[in-house]
Amino acid sequence: MTASPNPRFVVFHSDRKLAEGDLRTVAAAVKPLFDCGEHAFLVFDAATTARIEFDLRGSLDEVLARLPAEQPSGETMVEETAEPRSRGPGRPKLGVVAREVTLLPRHWEWLAQQRGGASVALRRLVDEARRASVDKDRIRAAQDAAHRFMTVTAGDRPDYEEAARALFAGDAEKFTRCTASWPADIRDHARRLAQAALPSPPG
Repeated sequence: MTASPNPRFVVFHSDRKLAEGDLRTVAAAVKPLFDCGEHAFLVFDAATTARIEFDLRGSLDEVLARLPAEQPSGETMVEETAEPRSRGPGRPKLGVVAREVTLLPRHWEWLAQQRGGASVALRRLVDEARRASVDKDRIRAAQDAAHRFMTVTAGDRPDYEEAARALFAGDAEKFTRCTASWPADIRDHARRLAQAALPSPPG
């Protein structure tokens, strides 16, 4: 199996993890299966478990040439709205993206009274909400990723439903017990995805 310390994609074939790594790595791993008429493989985003599909027709070089360019980890491309060239003094370019927001009159009245105006107040409120919900968001994302993976790869396996209940209940001990009989690669990947949603064992 091809491995990567921080895989961005992972491939499962039957009960085994076939490869993990960048998109080129997983494409090279599944191409021989595709050429042999074997399509029973699954490519996932390693973090979210979103299913990944790409065109495997032609030679490996042709397949790799068609793959989209990947951005370096952690880098996000942001498309900004067009701004007029002429700006008044004291208005630096902040990389702000303008989008429509619909509020009730009382909301606009309250925002207008805040220091810095409506835009500054809204950005502050969003930042505060993000900080307050960061743990909940992390847990929910881990639950969703693990559940998607389990449903596809272990939906018909013993104790699947109990494992899913334990995942959403945050019961790490029960989740570990319910996944114990699953094939090793599926079990280990499900546990890795669920780790952020489950409390660490005491001690």
